[in-house]
Amino acid sequence: MPPALIVAHGQPSSPGPAAAELADLAAKVAAHLPGQTVASATLAEPEALSAAIAKLGPGGLLFPVFMAGGWFTRTHLPARLTTAGAQGWQVLEPLGCLTTLHDLAVKTAAEALQTRAGPIILAAHGSSKTSVPSDIAHHVANKIRAELGCAVQVGFIDQSPQLKDLPGLGPEALCLPFFAASGGHVTTDIPEALLRAGFTGTQLPALGLRPEIPALIAEAIRAASPVCLQDCRFKHG
Repeated sequence: MPPALIVAHGQPSSPGPAAAELADLAAKVAAHLPGQTVASATLAEPEALSAAIAKLGPGGLLFPVFMAGGWFTRTHLPARLTTAGAQGWQVLEPLGCLTTLHDLAVKTAAEALQTRAGPIILAAHGSSKTSVPSDIAHHVANKIRAELGCAVQVGFIDQSPQLKDLPGLGPEALCLPFFAASGGHVTTDIPEALLRAGFTGTQLPALGLRPEIPALIAEAIRAASPVCLQDCRFKHG
């Protein structure tokens, strides 16, 4: 079985904690893939990706713990593999583009709505340069809305509509962060934006922290699906 490398952005200002969190995730994924080597590296750690590639050898599978496809998965990561001298490596579809993750978002929302009436705010990063991250966030919001019949709004950190500009929506509102880990966006940026918006509801943990995530990633590695050809775009409307 080919070695697998789980890669995330990490936290440039403080790489250590994010790297440790990703290493813990890799260990949990490995538990679902007996006999297969699973390692981790963040882009925020200098030379971590190159060192992991050198250690793992040729013909590996790189799984991006990113919440959208596009430039990073189609251009940046393949270029980094080339620079690292990786031979025969394949970049898999990123976490945020997996339909199993979208199903998990619906499950998470359904569980939360058992104790709160809603509505739901799906908090995502977004981008001022491309619609790819917002497309996938709207796709997931539409899926939650269609399957649960609840009101869902999308708010972003880096584009309009921004979280800070959304209506507070009352104490029964729920905010689901469409993020892979518990970095600064989840622990600081989202709470601050919600406070500015007058949000008095409940912020849920980041979707990527769900206990189902390691098995979900392991299944994607097992299937070895290539990065999708349309930059993982999920059009809405």
